[in-house]
This record gives sequence, C-alpha cells and structure tokens, in this order.
Amino acid sequence: MGAKGNDRQIDNIEFNVADIARSKEFYGKAFGWRFTDYGPTYCEFTDGRLTGGLTTGGPIRPGGPLVILYADDLAETQARLEALGARIVTPVFSFPGGRRFHFADPDGYELAVWSSN
Repeated sequence: MGAKGNDRQIDNIEFNVADIARSKEFYGKAFGWRFTDYGPTYCEFTDGRLTGGLTTGGPIRPGGPLVILYADDLAETQARLEALGARIVTPVFSFPGGRRFHFADPDGYELAVWSSN
C-alpha cells in the first residue's frame, strides 16, 4: 500500500474477486497491470500510478471496489469518523504491513482506512 505522508488521502482500491488468477490475467491483459502476490488470498496490483488489491477475503461487491484511505493515526481517525456518524462495519484488524478497519458512511457506502502504524 502507499507510504506515510498521505494522511486522509485515497490510497488504495480493493476488488473482492472469486478467482485471483483469473482476475490477474484479465486486468494484466486488458490494462497492463503488474502484480505482487501476498499469499493465496491477496494480490496487490499497480497500474503505474495507483495501487490496489485483489482479494478472495470477502464477498464480491458488484456495486464497486472498496476505496481505502490512509491515516497516520488509525484510532484518532476512527474516533473522528464515529463522531461524524460513521458506523464501524469491520473492527480494526492486522495484516502484513499494517492495520485497518471498515466503516459505512451516512449513506451506507463502505470504505476502509489503513495505517502502517
């Protein structure tokens, strides 16, 4: 994922997919994306400007990919979001490289926030 210094900016887009190999072949051939595997359920992609992920770790969201924002301080960001009416959909969890949580905005859109701390 992105680097520190991108506080409160969109950092990553994640697609829940049924088959990572199939998705890599599709997006690689269609757009020239490059890939880095992080185990059997997650693969990072880059188009040369933006990074994202392909994962089998959640339900497929035909309505769109998961937008992931970066935060220098994950706890402070979560508290600020909750104070603004966001609902935490997935509590903070760790993954290789950091931690993240998912929230629903007032209209029900699900987004995520991650931190390397």
